[in-house]
Amino acid sequence: MESATLTSEIGQGGKREPRVCVIGAGSSGITACQSLAERGIDFTCFEKGSAIGGNWRYMNDNGMSSAYRSLHINTSREMMQYEAFPMPATYPDYPGHAEIAAYFEDFVDHFGLRERIEFQTEVVACEPTEEGWEVTVEGPKGGRTEYFTDLMVCNGHHWNPRWPEPAFPGSESFTGEQMHAHDYKTPEVLEGKRVLILGIGNSATDIAVESSRIANRTILAMRRGAWIVPKYLFGVPTDRLTTFKPFTRVPLGVQSTMLKALLRLSQGRVSDVGLPEPDHDPLHAHPTVSDDLLSRLGHGDIVVKPNIDHFDGGTVVFEDGTSEEVDLVIYCTGYRITFPFFDSSVIDPSDNQIDLYKRVVSLDRPGLYFIGLVQPLGAIMPLAEAQSVWVADLIAGEGALPDRATMARDSAREQSAMARRYVASKRHTIQVDFESYLREISRERLRSRERVFLPA
Repeated sequence: MESATLTSEIGQGGKREPRVCVIGAGSSGITACQSLAERGIDFTCFEKGSAIGGNWRYMNDNGMSSAYRSLHINTSREMMQYEAFPMPATYPDYPGHAEIAAYFEDFVDHFGLRERIEFQTEVVACEPTEEGWEVTVEGPKGGRTEYFTDLMVCNGHHWNPRWPEPAFPGSESFTGEQMHAHDYKTPEVLEGKRVLILGIGNSATDIAVESSRIANRTILAMRRGAWIVPKYLFGVPTDRLTTFKPFTRVPLGVQSTMLKALLRLSQGRVSDVGLPEPDHDPLHAHPTVSDDLLSRLGHGDIVVKPNIDHFDGGTVVFEDGTSEEVDLVIYCTGYRITFPFFDSSVIDPSDNQIDLYKRVVSLDRPGLYFIGLVQPLGAIMPLAEAQSVWVADLIAGEGALPDRATMARDSAREQSAMARRYVASKRHTIQVDFESYLREISRERLRSRERVFLPA
């Protein structure tokens, strides 16, 4: 295997000039690249696939996209766009995956980033060294190892399917077909079948709605209820109301009560159409955004069931004792946070939990940053952009971190607060509020810049 040494020169004061490895050219990776390029920081971005876009590139040849043909964003255009490069005003409020992928292409070309991305090149190993990171890649140029001062990990967290744990009794001998939502692409697989969708998240409801139009029978099963949030309230994209600054600055309990009242007023009780009432208040679990689910339930085209109890041949038995003959089960049970290029001794994302300062900075591995590793009540892209701007400051020496003990206390305090607020679930280990987290990163960037100028 070819080996390349670190080519950066020694800068002023004997400090090595930064050279950054960006892993992934999806929505987080491209804003990381833009922030580095803006400061003139040397970097290389490695992308496993042949094009940018990550999860938003339908049928991405990197094998990691979970996008299906009918996918549209569930946060509005104005909330999802990068501050440095707004989406075209001609885009609809909720663009589809093709428009989002085109937007990312335009972003990369606008900032001249394409030549800094090595496509069809997979990062297979990242090892810490005394000076930084040893990164091994495989691609058209063959296998090689390069050295970098810093890593910005942008490989996403919606690509490694999480199946039910443990598996439901009898599932191994089920006579029908089982698949994960990650592998669902087009509705033809549903046609004429008795379909069971397990879950009540966005993918589950989208697939259930599609199934209800062409399947012989559609069953939607779930462990708990959820608040169903429409894409529009009073003719305005809902997230423009819920992220309206005066709304986000009142206490959480007031926000939750106000949103509950709005949902009750606009759509009544979800139990009226067969869904279980949520066992939590709004804003205490990731919302399910759908304009179509309640109407399909109201038409009787979707049957609601509790969680699966066990399988019996081609029959699924539910926790309430009822049963259904089923041809296809689609598990919409989320994703594992996975970093295949790290040994577990470097980073261990067990139970989807990683200790990071401000959800970005590794506590124990200098020069290691995670971009977009959040699950917001809102869009990831502006948060990844803010994270990248802050990290670029740190790498350029224009900002400084607090000591490790301070970062560890902050991380523990944040995790404790999130555990108290959100429903216990592996889905919520990286949950954040859009507006409050954006303010937090902005404040931390200011503090990090101030630390550079504090007297020794």
